Amino acid sequence: MNSKRTAIYPGTFDPITNGHHDLVRRAASIFERVVVAIAANPNKAPMFSLDQRVDMARRVLIEVPRVEVMGYNGLTVDFARQNGLSVIVRGLRAISDFEFEFQLANMSRHLSPEIESVFMTPQEQYTFISSTLVREIAVMGGNVSEFVHPLVEAELKKHRIIQSPVKHA
Repeated sequence: MNSKRTAIYPGTFDPITNGHHDLVRRAASIFERVVVAIAANPNKAPMFSLDQRVDMARRVLIEVPRVEVMGYNGLTVDFARQNGLSVIVRGLRAISDFEFEFQLANMSRHLSPEIESVFMTPQEQYTFISSTLVREIAVMGGNVSEFVHPLVEAELKKHRIIQSPVKHA
């Protein structure tokens, strides 16, 4: 397989959303192989463990052809190089994402010039969805069914920190 046609879609995926699913599905239609690379990223204090995030993503993406899900620690470019992946796919939901993603792409190019970064935008109905917002809504007992796969919704309900709003007498 030509490594020029292989891609990595890295992120924390805490949890995987319908927006992520949209980008993975569309990336898989462009590239021969897409690895959804789930970063351990303990600095972000994820709600779900790395193993839980990998498991959820595998189950959500099972029907998407040519997609693998793997967890990793360390630099994304190192993981890409070790796995023969030549393109980093990054999602841009809004213009506010661009500055950070642009810096990340330039740093990746500096560290590994052989790896390209490609930016993709989600379909319009997913532009406002982020894992952070989904977690916050779920923690507060809100309905996240429009934003995540049903199995992710069930996992969020299991991990909900705040069971219900406090009622005052």
